[in-house]
Parts: sequence; C-alpha cells; structure tokens
Amino acid sequence: MNKQRIILAGGSGFLGGELAKHFKTLDWEVVILTRSPKSRTDGVREIVWDTKSLGDWTRELDGATAVVNLTGRSVDCRYNAKNRREIMDSRVYSTRVVGEAIVRCENPPRIWLNSSTATLYQHTFGTPHNESSREMDSATQAKDAFSVEVAQAWERALFGEMEGRLACSSKTFRRVALRTSMVLGLGRNSVFPVLRRLTKFGLGGRQGNGEQFVSWIHVEDFCRAIEWIITHQELTGPINQCAPNPLPNSEMMKLFREVCGVPIGLPASEWMLEIGAFFLRTETELIFKSRRVVPGKLLASGFQFHFPTFKEAIENLEARLIQD
Repeated sequence: MNKQRIILAGGSGFLGGELAKHFKTLDWEVVILTRSPKSRTDGVREIVWDTKSLGDWTRELDGATAVVNLTGRSVDCRYNAKNRREIMDSRVYSTRVVGEAIVRCENPPRIWLNSSTATLYQHTFGTPHNESSREMDSATQAKDAFSVEVAQAWERALFGEMEGRLACSSKTFRRVALRTSMVLGLGRNSVFPVLRRLTKFGLGGRQGNGEQFVSWIHVEDFCRAIEWIITHQELTGPINQCAPNPLPNSEMMKLFREVCGVPIGLPASEWMLEIGAFFLRTETELIFKSRRVVPGKLLASGFQFHFPTFKEAIENLEARLIQD
C-alpha cells in the first residue's frame, strides 16, 4: 500500500521542519519544495521550485494526500518599498502557482492548506475573533494597514482567484486558509527563544502599555491541528491556528519571568520600542497590535489542545530546552 504523501511548499523553515518531523513519525512520505534543496538522511525529499512558476516540482502534487503552502518572506523587517513588495509577492505568487499546479493534476491532493495570518482580524481589546468575525479593518493605533492588506490579498489568491479556475475544471479539493498566530517553539525563527533571552537579561517587562492581547499556539499543537484538519473532512475555509486562551502582553511577560526564575523585568515604553525597532530593522506593529483570536472551528470539531494555556506551553518548552 502506498504511503500518504504531504507536500510542504516553502517548508525549509521552522514550521516546515516541525511538520516534516511530525508527519515522518506518522510514516507519511514528506516532500519539501524549496529554492535551495539539500540531500537529507531522514527520508524527507527536498525538491527545487522558484515559488512563482510551474516546473518539474508539480509532479509531486499528483496523487498527494495534502499540500501545505508555507511560503512567505519574513515580516520581521522594516516595511520599506522593497520589503513590502517582497512580502506581498512571495505570498500571492506562491499561492497562485500552487493553485495552478493542483488544478492541472490528474489526481489532485484531497486538501490544500495555505498559510494566512491572524493579523487579518481587527485590533481589539474586546470580544475575541473567531472565524465568523467580519471585523478586518486596519487600526491607526496598531499601525497594521499594510499587514491587513497583505492578508486580504493572500486569501483572495486562495479563494477568490481560484473560483474562475475551478469553474473551468472538474477538479474538487478542500481549501483551508491557516490564520496562524504566533507559534511557540525552540526553532531559530520562533519567538520563544527571543522573549526568553530578553527575560533572562532582565528586560522581560511589559511592552508598551501591556494591554494588547497576544494570540499564540505551541508548535506541537500547531502540527497536531494540521493533521486534524487533514483527517476531518468537514473542516474547510478559514481556520484559526491559535490556542484558546490569548492573554495580555503584560501577563505574557509576567509568566515568562516566573518560568525563567527572573523576579524583575524592565518595561519598554512605546518610544523605546520605536527606537529599538528602528535599529533592529523591524516594525513595532508586531508588538503593538492587539490580536485576540480564538480557534472556533477547531474547538467545535472536537480538537483538544495539549497546551491550552500560555504557562503550560512555555513550561513545556523551558523543560525541553533544559533537557537538551
């Protein structure tokens, strides 16, 4: 019997690596599409693609169980004209070409999961957003106009632009937009090591006024949720990839101090963060926006989080870090 096969487009980073390990433990065939493929000894195959045009890589999709498109230039940068163009283009073009490749498959994958972002939802301190929320306008105080624009274009490429192609095709497959929040893990591109390091240096106080909400998910639950979505046919459309308990920034940093055993954490005011972001070549929107998002569809489908609270999540990661 042939193994189930999962294609991880743009899967050479932190999340792709974690998903590859997760599905290898399930004895799936794992294929990573990357611009710089390497030979591996773990049974994972890496195939070259340029993220924008059809090529030999498209053969890997035919007969696959699932495709997960993780492609997107990092948003941890200054939003100058060049970076804005690369952030937008990397997401929209890769989504378009994956969709085109799937439509051309004789035996298309059963499900296409495409990265999106919880940043799509409106900055709020009130009722948390689930997938039924239609409040997606940008907010001046959050400085998130560009991020919301990118998120909307990303999902238009997945849902809106695909409708015309599917209307001319007999192919059917599920499409899922993974509205992902901050993913906590030990990987190089995870935020956990960064915040832990700040806390250890005594800089683990609130950021800004500390009232902004943070949505997050432990990387283990992120991978388990992907598996769950693939195996539950009723799950389709936008799905929030986040834990059920978002928390204010001040509470998040307090828990970091507790877990790291650091009693004092100097706060960072907004003007300090603006200066720091300039020198670190990043944007304060990543800190200031209040993202209060909950996983409505996952919970309604019966998914159970291994790490439903932030304290449980970072205690687990701290223990793993010490063991390593």
